[in-house]
Amino acid sequence: MSDPATRSDGAAPARIAVRKTYKLYVGGAFPRSESGRSYVVTDHKGGFLANAALASRKDARDAVAAARKAFAGWSAATAYNRGQVLYRVAELLEGRRAQFAAEVRAAEGLGARQAETAVDESIDRWVWYAGWADKLAQVRGAANPVAAVGAVLPSWLATPFLLAALGGLLSQMVMGLYSSGLGLLVLGVRVRRSRTVLIDTSLVVLVGSLFTIVHHGFLAPFVSFVELLACPIATWAAVFVVDMAVRRRRGGPAGDGEGGPGLRLWAVLAWLAGTAVGLACTASPLFTGPLALGVFAGSSLGYFLGFFTSGALYLLAEMTVPRRPRSVAR
Repeated sequence: MSDPATRSDGAAPARIAVRKTYKLYVGGAFPRSESGRSYVVTDHKGGFLANAALASRKDARDAVAAARKAFAGWSAATAYNRGQVLYRVAELLEGRRAQFAAEVRAAEGLGARQAETAVDESIDRWVWYAGWADKLAQVRGAANPVAAVGAVLPSWLATPFLLAALGGLLSQMVMGLYSSGLGLLVLGVRVRRSRTVLIDTSLVVLVGSLFTIVHHGFLAPFVSFVELLACPIATWAAVFVVDMAVRRRRGGPAGDGEGGPGLRLWAVLAWLAGTAVGLACTASPLFTGPLALGVFAGSSLGYFLGFFTSGALYLLAEMTVPRRPRSVAR
């Protein structure tokens, strides 16, 4: 049998080009389209370049599911690790620079110099974002402002500065824990202030220990938790604001002894209803509500919706539920 690379007359045969078929990229793999179909990709003159897999609706759903599954891990990754991933992409582009330049030149009809410039600019952009990934926090001063200030102070002033910073933080924590009982008074819970401080302190220690032990990092999960906690705090604030406004309108401050003793059920129900509405429209790395779609997916409008829901429900209850005298625990 003769060699296919030669002909009987000695002339080289016309070679049949191997046509590319680009697959999909879903969840770290390169599957073919579920439909089994493809379409032709042409250059700027209409000539054939390659075949591309024609994705179906199922392929789109698989891609969305894979992205949602990877979102929590990517959000929890440190800025340094994210920068490493971006820089790895730049390395791969640099290693295949000639191939990408040829692809750009064939697809867009650019000259050799223009195609190389376009590829170089893409690589430089990946490097730029990779370099800034773990530096934005320091530049904006949000990573650790206490450490940033301490870095510019003389070494002998480090200990007094640390004591002053700790004293300020401790005083803020004590005031916050002590004043937290006001929220329970709004809801009508008859709890002594000392027990309120004990409950809040236990919750702070428990949540802090949970994030330190369970999660590999602390800052990213903690920020996500605080973002999610903003919803019930906002709805609780709505109940407090409405209660204060109603009490002042009736001739006294909030918690002036008006109403029934014990737990005020309509206040709790208004708070829970507003929280449920807000969380349903909120998207975060720790939790994504079923209604966090469209404009709610990338914004904090769910917090405002929960705030107004709790406030409106509590105001409606205050206007319709009969009032009776009560005594407030001090």
